[in-house]
Amino acid sequence: MVIVNGPAWKALIAAEFGDGIMSAIDFDMVMQRISNPKGDGVQITMSGKFLPYKYYGATGNVPEYGFKEG
Repeated sequence: MVIVNGPAWKALIAAEFGDGIMSAIDFDMVMQRISNPKGDGVQITMSGKFLPYKYYGATGNVPEYGFKEG
């Protein structure tokens, strides 16, 4: 699931927070059973710290930290 959807999730994170990643710093994952008469489901919740990319030697129009278009 992560391998297939990972690039799309990364794009959604970038659209919401700017140019960066969700790291494993203070990472938490919760897995729950969701009861359903037609067959139980699984809910997975992941949370981690957002780390903006830092651009070293930024010049011109290149931002120094994570950038989010307004």
